[in-house]
Amino acid sequence: MHQLGATRSSLKADHLLQTPDTFIRTPLPGATGVDFIVHTGARLGASFTQMTAEFAADGTLATASPGVERFIYMLEGQIELEVSGGTNFTLTPGKFAYIPADTSHWARARKVSRAVVIEKRYQTVADTDRPRIIVGDQATIHSESLGGDEALQVKHLMPDGVNYDFAVNIMTYDPGAALAMVEVHVMEHGLLMLEGGGIYRLGDSWYPVTAGDFIWMGPYCPQWFGALGKTPAKYLIYKDWYRHPLGG
Repeated sequence: MHQLGATRSSLKADHLLQTPDTFIRTPLPGATGVDFIVHTGARLGASFTQMTAEFAADGTLATASPGVERFIYMLEGQIELEVSGGTNFTLTPGKFAYIPADTSHWARARKVSRAVVIEKRYQTVADTDRPRIIVGDQATIHSESLGGDEALQVKHLMPDGVNYDFAVNIMTYDPGAALAMVEVHVMEHGLLMLEGGGIYRLGDSWYPVTAGDFIWMGPYCPQWFGALGKTPAKYLIYKDWYRHPLGG
């Protein structure tokens, strides 16, 4: 039962913590049988949009708007993805796809499904190759320690290269593990807690966070995380990448 307006959700100038008790669904053009939880976007000041897409059985999602690249990460269910040229992929939990801007595609849910959908207007760089379609499974990606700390592991879902203008990683913390420093940087983040929980410092505020929470961090927002509890904490995190701050 709602407790007289109480929530862990919080909006500040440089960050947002959005908890599931405050999620509101909305339909969007280009989709049928899909409800979207729009976590962040231009109205918040973000340079990207991150949403949770909730598909009914046979719900469909059409090609992104012109100039917009799309990343899909499956949380639940099964989606069939068809990309121009007749290439088909099956996405199940933990699998993901990156579709470059202006690539014709559609996705259809074979049953009730949920997916992270990240969209960004692609920033071109002269004399670079066009990005390629990426389809993968986080379970098969090699995990690396962060800063030599074996209790803090990272998986890179996107290729590293100047032709890609954002990165998506999965971070996993053993119970009690924490970032070695408070980070302050030009990149912004979109973060979805997948498992476990802990304490997040955002700006001058400290928040308990748990699976299902979403966090947006603006550029230069002071940020730090420490895992609490008896099970690992795991999150999916977006950041803009490989582009000069002046936009070229």
